[in-house]
Amino acid sequence: MTEQKRPAPAEIRAFRAENPKMRERDIAARLKISEAALVAAETGISVTRINGSALKLLERVAGLGEVMALSRNESAVHEKIGVFENIKMGMQSAIALGENIDLRIFPSHWEHGFAVSKKDGDQERLSLQYFDKAGNAVHKVHLRPNSNVEAYHAIVAELKLEDQSQEFVEAEISNAADEAADVNRDELRDNWSKLTDTHEFFGMLKRLKIGRRAAIRSVGDDYAWKLDNGATAEMMHASVKSGLPIMCFVANNGIVQIHSGPIVNVQTMGPWINIMDPTFHLHLRQDHIAETWAVRKPTKDGHVTSLEAYNADGEMIIQFFGKRKEGSDERAEWREIIENLPRAASVAA
Repeated sequence: MTEQKRPAPAEIRAFRAENPKMRERDIAARLKISEAALVAAETGISVTRINGSALKLLERVAGLGEVMALSRNESAVHEKIGVFENIKMGMQSAIALGENIDLRIFPSHWEHGFAVSKKDGDQERLSLQYFDKAGNAVHKVHLRPNSNVEAYHAIVAELKLEDQSQEFVEAEISNAADEAADVNRDELRDNWSKLTDTHEFFGMLKRLKIGRRAAIRSVGDDYAWKLDNGATAEMMHASVKSGLPIMCFVANNGIVQIHSGPIVNVQTMGPWINIMDPTFHLHLRQDHIAETWAVRKPTKDGHVTSLEAYNADGEMIIQFFGKRKEGSDERAEWREIIENLPRAASVAA
């Protein structure tokens, strides 16, 4: 078999024109290119290359007013409508801590930026789109009817690059979870039992040099127990029924996007389960979920329980908590929902 020849920008545009209803990620997959290469092919037509720095965006983005912030990974798309507020910037990490738009940003993974204009009937849809060096989408900011369009055009003018090439060359990055290390169960359980804050968990894994899924598989079912892969959908429906406010985290290498609050409108369409609320949309590929876990971590305020879904490569797709105030115990209703979710069927000996 011969390798498929990489399409030129003109060929990418032609394929896109011939398949106007195909989703962008599906076009990129069909052509065996990155999503960034698909966008770059329109440079000089409906796309402008801009500086890909997260910090340069954060310096200006509040001026856009109400926008839709979109972060995704291969299996989940998280969309929040609101304004960028309470922005704190650092080279290693930055945050936007608004009422609706709540982000944890890792600037070193932001590499390429594009300002994109799309025609939707008589409407022009404007967005700022950011990708990592492999061409994977990190974050997108879509303008809304009430957004400040003048501020958008000013941002594009300020951040426009000299290089307006339609070519895009992907660099290789490794996203594989480090699951190969041996786990010393006693050492893991001792460290786990001494956690006082959920934010200490990543540091513990790094210190012990083990992957997240390897840790939860090994620690014991007083701290982590495996659920049926339909548990995420059941949790959503139970949360709607109870009116319980939840937290929903979707992450990629460059960002974590968070929803905090109740959910109302849950719909299933094919493999996707969707939340379609006024300021929060979630689209989750249930068929990508290979393992689902309930995970319990000690904190100084009592233990905190999360629901976590993983793909076949051991990467976390999505994570949920019950919403709680710092310094308060976890809500009993959330614990009840998690503890009553169906557990994974045990394999007979």
